[in-house]
This record gives sequence, C-alpha cells and structure tokens, in this order.
Amino acid sequence: MSDLEWMRRAITLAQKAEQQGEVPVGALLVREGVCVGEGWNQPILRHDPSAHAEINALRDAGQATENYRLIDTVLYVTLEPCVMCMGAIANARVRRLVFGASDPARGAAGSILSLSNASFLNHHIETEGGLLAEECSELLRSFFARRRRK
Repeated sequence: MSDLEWMRRAITLAQKAEQQGEVPVGALLVREGVCVGEGWNQPILRHDPSAHAEINALRDAGQATENYRLIDTVLYVTLEPCVMCMGAIANARVRRLVFGASDPARGAAGSILSLSNASFLNHHIETEGGLLAEECSELLRSFFARRRRK
C-alpha cells in the first residue's frame, strides 16, 4: 500500500476515536508493507493521559512483535505528534514518521519543536508532514466546532 492508502486508514482510526467521544486522531505502524500496530486517541475512555493514538499504536505493535524496538517501521498519524509521543517514537526506534495535519500549538515534529533530529537524542526519525493535511485538519475542526456548540 502507498503512503496515501495508509494515511486513509489512519483517518478511519481517527473517526473511531471520534465515535467514542475522543479527539479524532488515528495512528498505525507499518513494517514491510504490513500493519503491525494501530491506535486512536483514548485518554478519556482509558482514564490515561498517555493514551494518545501514537502511544496506543506503539503499544499494539510492541505486543504484536513481542519487542519494544520497532526498527524499520513507519508510523502514520493524522496529527503531528506532541513531545510525549515524539519521545516514545524515538525510544521505539521508528524509522519514519508521516503525519497529516500540523499542530501549531503542541507539534514536536517541526511546528513548535523539532524532535525528529534533535542532537540530544540517539535516534533520528525521517519525517514527512502534510499528507492529506486538509482531510485530517477538517476532522479536528469539525469535531471541535461541534463540541463548542454543545
């Protein structure tokens, strides 16, 4: 599958988060063309501030591969990861990160911080942002617009 197809699948996971009343962010981890882990935002449902889509996808992949090192993987996520998630992505040794919408308030893959290639980290992550950015952004905009109306 292509990057676009994987990101469309991440968008489907983001929609799953939205159906559960969570901020619509989805993520999946791919190795050699096979999805090894997926996740969506669930901090409210799980009562866990770390249950971001990226963390859930990394946890799922770790269990599936029986390894916390997720070498030679690509993480697709609908929203630019935060500092916490970028730390976990680096610790997992993810090779490549592809995200949809930028996060000018909390984004740590280029918006407010650039942890993908930070000199103090011992692992650097190839990063590409903006894939299906408008679709990913619209999910978030419409979610928060509905929430404000309530």
